[in-house]
Amino acid sequence: MSESETPPRKERTWPTELREIVAVFMLSVTAILTAWCGFESSKWSGEMSIEFSQASSDRIQSLNASNDAREARSIDLTIYAQWVDARATGDEKLASYVEARFTPAFQVAFDAWQKGGESTASPFAEPSYVPAGQAEADKLSTKADATFNAALQSNQRGDNYSLLTVLFALVLFFSAMSSRNRYPWVDWFLLGLAIVIAIAGAVILASYPVLI
Repeated sequence: MSESETPPRKERTWPTELREIVAVFMLSVTAILTAWCGFESSKWSGEMSIEFSQASSDRIQSLNASNDAREARSIDLTIYAQWVDARATGDEKLASYVEARFTPAFQVAFDAWQKGGESTASPFAEPSYVPAGQAEADKLSTKADATFNAALQSNQRGDNYSLLTVLFALVLFFSAMSSRNRYPWVDWFLLGLAIVIAIAGAVILASYPVLI
């Protein structure tokens, strides 16, 4: 063969061109979906961090409110003990003086206790007794639990998107390998496998919540 002569070019058939076009399309679309999954995974990870921080803050505030409620209960208990002593000694004037200094929260329970015929051990056993800060502590504790659970859910969603990234990486691999074999049936098999995995991944992706 002379230097001016070139080897004959292998003729391309339309199935080969079609396969390559589909493979390029699969590579392009899958690359976009992979990038989207990575973006969503990072967004949900950021949301998880924010929610964990918020849950921690709510928990601290709940503990502070619980401490306030504990102090309020201690004050009410001290004043009530003085009222019991005054009543036990028959000093009605002192009992009235002490009663006038009940806190609003304890006064409600004390009135309910007396209306009920003092059937319970003390006003502290009355359901109506809610020391200052207790309601806020319960509210913040409930909020902290809800936020913590939301953070766990966000973490799981981020993990789900990360797993989809791995799935779409398989699509990229099989699509690229579909043009690297000597046997057309192997190329079509790999491309078909990539298409099946891509469709399954797209269906799963459509069911996931989106965070922008």
